[in-house]
Amino acid sequence: MENEVVQKRVQELHELLNRYNYEYHVLDKPTVPDVEYDQLLHELIKLEEEYPELKTEDSPTQRVGGHVLEAFQKVEHRTPMLSLGNAFNEQDLRDFDRKAREAVGDSISYVCELKIDGLAVSLRYEQGMFVLGSTRGDGTIGEDITINLKTIRSIPLRLRDAIDIEVRGEAYMPRKSFEKLNAVRLQNEEEPFANPRNAAAGSLRQLDPKIAASRNLDIFVYSIADTGRTGVVSHSEGLDMLDQLGFKTNPERRKCTTIEEVLEYVTSWVEKRPHLPYDIDGIVIKVDSLDQQEELGFTAKSPRWAIAYKFPAEEVVTKLIDIELSVGRTGVITPTAILEPVQVAGTTVQRASLHNEDLIREKDIKIGDPVIIKKAGDIIPEVVNVLVEKRTGEEIDFHMPTHCPECESELVRLDGEVALRCINPKCPAQIREGLIHFVSRNAMNIDGLGEKVISQLFKEKLIEDVADLYKLTKEQLINLERMGEKSADNLISAIETSKQNSLERLLFGLGIRHVGAKAAKTLAQHFETMENLQKTNREELTSINEIGEKMADAIVTYFELPEVQELLVELQEYSVNMEYKGPKAVAVEDSDSYFAGKTIVLTGKLEQLTRNEAKSEIEALGGKVTGSVSKSTDLLIAGEAAGSKLSKAQELGIEIWDEERMVQELRK
Repeated sequence: MENEVVQKRVQELHELLNRYNYEYHVLDKPTVPDVEYDQLLHELIKLEEEYPELKTEDSPTQRVGGHVLEAFQKVEHRTPMLSLGNAFNEQDLRDFDRKAREAVGDSISYVCELKIDGLAVSLRYEQGMFVLGSTRGDGTIGEDITINLKTIRSIPLRLRDAIDIEVRGEAYMPRKSFEKLNAVRLQNEEEPFANPRNAAAGSLRQLDPKIAASRNLDIFVYSIADTGRTGVVSHSEGLDMLDQLGFKTNPERRKCTTIEEVLEYVTSWVEKRPHLPYDIDGIVIKVDSLDQQEELGFTAKSPRWAIAYKFPAEEVVTKLIDIELSVGRTGVITPTAILEPVQVAGTTVQRASLHNEDLIREKDIKIGDPVIIKKAGDIIPEVVNVLVEKRTGEEIDFHMPTHCPECESELVRLDGEVALRCINPKCPAQIREGLIHFVSRNAMNIDGLGEKVISQLFKEKLIEDVADLYKLTKEQLINLERMGEKSADNLISAIETSKQNSLERLLFGLGIRHVGAKAAKTLAQHFETMENLQKTNREELTSINEIGEKMADAIVTYFELPEVQELLVELQEYSVNMEYKGPKAVAVEDSDSYFAGKTIVLTGKLEQLTRNEAKSEIEALGGKVTGSVSKSTDLLIAGEAAGSKLSKAQELGIEIWDEERMVQELRK
């Protein structure tokens, strides 16, 4: 009997605390004083201590922080978290609108939202329960920060509907929380955070969740990751659904039917921005219709149906006290301005890239000049111009060197390039930068092996090329500065793990000229093994979609080098994987599937598969899935509530299937 009474009281406390929490943190309309909330929470904590079997994953007590983690686990996003293209002025927005209308017609509307300056996160729910929260990471792989995200009181631990859903949002630190945190840090003689964005990111990456809990973070949820099974047909409808489920969305959004309305919204927030209780760094504009979004599709990096307008950068005056030269991994010599430290957009800036000699001449930059600087896109510091009228006459002309500042080899300027380049393959700076690139997140992704550790290893002559990484021992590592026994163990483990990476990561990491991450994936998928790629020729390479002549020449030239051939043999001896591990690209002639060689469009709500799952399965059978219906479309697969694409397919006489027919064909 006693247990039943306690269980009933625990349930009452759950309901009360969840309601008060929602009213306070989501609606911003508290109905009880803080002291009453705290008393109820304290009562629940005591009951859960006495009756641990009544403690659940969605209990309000989970928001105070739990056990300390040893490290964050990696999480693969089911739907990639792509970044947005940027607009910096009115013309950029008009161009975005023009291209969208050319693609889908004039019957178009947009949703404008404030671009919150925080940390992008993904929240996954199963049967309405919050089960996983992760960072954006590189867009494909993030970090599991569930335990820290549970401390954000505006994130529901249980939804109002028991559904499976993944949503995206921006976790941020309100200005009031930021000011309070920095006041405490200064009191404790700790370094204050530069801005709320850095503070939010730092808080969510704490291994002790009690620290995150103490920092009063917040969130705005801004989209559903995969709308395929939700039944919503527009972004605005999706936001309304998020509200109904109990999420906190930003109330300042507006639906606009013309670009003039979009521009008016943008202008109004340039003026109102300082009066918000949180930081924003721009406005996000999205095409509202999900069908039109699908028709517009994506580039390699961002959706064509959305754009982020970035507010004009803050400009400040400082003094350029020197120009420093650095050598990149491809041998390019980059001049960097060394500045008198100055605050710009919330951080202290002491350096700004000058790109190349032509830019220095064009802007007539001298050492000692008073200059105006800004952060391009609020991120990268750059010199805008020189205040010539404030020169004293003591400024010094700058001339680019004729020889490499690192290895003394003569510099060259290749045809069609503005940059000076060191072409010595044994230049130490190029080797060091190549090593840093090899271990980076999008390449071999070796945790704990950052720029500082690589520089130390290189300086101590422990590594000279990427193969040397796989010879490192724990005894060598623990002698490095700030490298303890546990860190050394973790690093050796991370290096060992990297041997199992799929071929595309190794290809990108090798730093072949013109081969980025996407091209590396295309090459790995086509050739499947390093040996096959090494044997290829220019003709075969240029026959592959997205591989041009310049890239083909660079690939063939790279694999002809004796030192490259020796390096690959060495990597193989250390058991570094040389094969592609992802889904195979099925050649049309090798597939007996109905989908092979056909261009297919998916539209409407699917019940048995998500659109991404259907797309992957069709492509694995040799089909090509596109976002828009045209004369070249062979087949349209129509789910529930199929709209304009279905009508267009009917007009063009294109074959149309329902989802059941598609699933039957996929399962053959």
